Parts: sequence; C-alpha cells; structure tokens
Amino acid sequence: MPDSEKVLVVDDDDSLRRVTEYRLTDAGYAVRAAASGEEALEEIRREPPRVVLTDVRMPGMDGLELIDRARILLPGAAFVVITAHGDVATAVRAMQLGAVDFLEKPFAKERLLVCVRKALEIVRLRDENRRLRAIVQEHGAIEGIIGSGSAFRAVLADLEMAAVSNATVLILGESGTGKELIARAIHARSPRSGKPFVVVNCAAIPETLIESELFGHRRGSFTGATEDRKGKLEIAAGGTVFLDEIGDLPLPVQPRLLRFLQEGEIDKIGASQPLRADVRVVAATRVDLEERVREGTFRDDLWYRLNVVPLRLPPLRERREDLPLLVEHFLLKHARRHDRAVPELAPEVLDRFERYRWPGNVRELENLLERLVVLTRTNRVTVEDLPAALRQDAPHYGGARVDLPPDGVVLEEVERGLIEEALRRFDGNQSKAARFLGISRPTLLYRMKKFGLR
Repeated sequence: MPDSEKVLVVDDDDSLRRVTEYRLTDAGYAVRAAASGEEALEEIRREPPRVVLTDVRMPGMDGLELIDRARILLPGAAFVVITAHGDVATAVRAMQLGAVDFLEKPFAKERLLVCVRKALEIVRLRDENRRLRAIVQEHGAIEGIIGSGSAFRAVLADLEMAAVSNATVLILGESGTGKELIARAIHARSPRSGKPFVVVNCAAIPETLIESELFGHRRGSFTGATEDRKGKLEIAAGGTVFLDEIGDLPLPVQPRLLRFLQEGEIDKIGASQPLRADVRVVAATRVDLEERVREGTFRDDLWYRLNVVPLRLPPLRERREDLPLLVEHFLLKHARRHDRAVPELAPEVLDRFERYRWPGNVRELENLLERLVVLTRTNRVTVEDLPAALRQDAPHYGGARVDLPPDGVVLEEVERGLIEEALRRFDGNQSKAARFLGISRPTLLYRMKKFGLR
C-alpha cells in the first residue's frame, strides 16, 4: 500500500476503534490503530501515516495535544478529529491547531470514507506544492493572469496546486484584484474543465431569492413558484460553482450551503428528498470572514469548510514590480481591441503609476489604460492626459505622503492599512511598528484587536 493511503486511528474506545479500523481496511486503506495519544506517537515514529483520525477526549494525552505534537513529526499529514455530538467548540480548536475536518459521533460509514478521502486529497495537494511552485516560476503567467513578482508567483503556485484537486478554495482579496479570473483559471486547469463553470454573486441577489437561486425549487413550494427550477449548484453538476462575495451570504441560507459542502446534497425548496450533486466549490470574498464570525453574521463551521485552501490575492499596491508588465499587457490588449496604435507612456506617467495607491487595484489600472488608448489624441501619453487623482501631487502630513482619492476615504480603512503596512515593514515586530506609527505598544495592540489583525 503506498504511503499516501496509510491511516492511523486513535481512540480509547475499543469498540469504536475496531469498527473504524475495519471499515477503513475494507475500503482498501492501510490502517493502524492506537488506544492512546502516547501510543499514537510511537506508531507515528515507527511508520508515519498520511492521515490521523483521533478522538478528542482520551485519558492522558488528549486529541488536541496529540495533534499539536504530531504535526511537528508529520508536517505533510492531515489530521481529523472525532468529537461528541454538538461539541463544535472543541472541533473549532482542533481546526485552529491544523486539523482539516471533524467527525461527530455517531458517524456513518459513508461519512467516514468521504472524510478520509478528502483528507488524502489535501495531503496530495501539499505533496505537490514544491514541484508546482517550480513549474510556475519557470513558465510564468497562467491563462492571461499577468504577474512575475514574488508576491504573485506564490499565488500562481498555490493556484496550480489547488487546481489539480477537488478541494474547496477560498479566494481572499480586495475588489478589483482578479478573484473571478483566478477562479476561472482554477476550473480551466482542473479535471472538471470540460464541465460547467457557474458564477453566483452572493452580494447581487436579493436575500429573498438567494436560496432558490442556489438550490432551486419545486413548483408550488412558495408564492410565485409556477414551475420547477434548477438551482446553480444543480446546473454546475460535474463542474465548478464560483460563489463570489460569499461573506454577503445571508445567515439563514448558510446551514444549507454547509450541508452541501459536508454531504454533497442539495436541499431543493419544496422537494421531499435531497439531490446528490458532484460540484467543486470555489468561493471569494473581499471582507474579513473571521471578523464576520466574531460578529455572529457568518457561521464558524461554514468558514472552516470553505477555508480548506485559502488563496490571498495581493492588492496592486503590493505588486509594484508587476506594474510595467501589467501596463504593457493592457495597452496591447486594448489597442488591438479598438484597432488603435499602442501609445507610448512618458516616463513621468510611469512614475505617477508607481506612486499611486490604486484603490481599485488591477481593474482600475485596466480601465484607465483602455481609456488612454481610446481618448489620447497623439501617440504619446503625458501626465496631462491622466485623471486628476494621478495628476495631483500627493499631499503631505507631518512629512508623510498621503494619496487621497477624489471620492473620499473611510478613515478606519486608512488606519487599518497604516497598521498593516507598519507590521509588514518590521516583519511583525509590534514594538518597532508602534514606534514607527508614533503610538505606544498597548495602543497598537488595542487597534490590532479592533481590526482583527494578528
């Protein structure tokens, strides 16, 4: 049996441990078992498994301590915890320690096998990480996604890694960073590329319609339901559904989506039986979902289900080294589209681009360059051809340069951005960041807590 199929079952309940071991062995896995955390560590040192299923509550070393110690010995393995029914808080702590899933007692054979299969997918995903990063660095851009800087190369490597699996992907990034483009690239490079790619914008659909839009309904199930209708998840069968702005999904709909992610079943409104569907989920959000969880507007268990493979897209202001490549790409693209010559940019224009904050990110840059291609009367773009926000010199406050967009700012977003930048500049050193910002360290810690920064 290959290493990738080795599973270790840890439980002090002899009956449950033997049944679990039998079911997994019967499914073709190479299974070993341990009755305690201490015994499990010895098994891990003797023959490292790829997946560890462990009960949480055991005498001596409990499951959480086992995970904390074993992940040092098994950096590439996946951990799954077994919890009592309703013990979500313990499961959440386990996920924070690095567990990829949890099983609630009592669990059916089918649920066990699905859980182990998903855990092995994550393991294989991790195994390919180094190889895929090398591929991305060698071959550069993926399907029109432009970027050669270190920040974006890491994103492309993770994209390649995620694409070859069925794991749920959560794309994090500000508006205009290209989240849908990344989602489409994941689908295009996956085994599902020949199947549908269906987009659902959770922020654009009224709360009263989102449930029907996602899951579909039967005729007569509510007022106005004059015919049967397939939901987006059913339409995407065999392919990928992209849930854009998942942070805006209404709280009452979230349990239905959670059930779909757990069981692969669609609860169509008005239907007597759930419908099974094989659909890969890629979600995206511009908001901080952890903050939404703390506020109580987003379920923590749904967040953990979505956050299997997180991809953070850096804003354009963190991709300065990619600016020349992006400018060249968009000028050529829109010159061809509008049958115009590619204009030349004066050096002062590129300097303004470098200094600008680009609050609208890559989308703002592309829109500006298309406008310059279409409206510039000569074949040379100067500073005078730029919009006011880029023509004006940034005002100075206490020796600091501040770029103020013409449509105003949200002060809390500016404060959060300054804190994030200071922490990045000093590699997370809070004392240095506080001195740089001219505040005390306790004040910095208070504001970090306020904005959910770690």
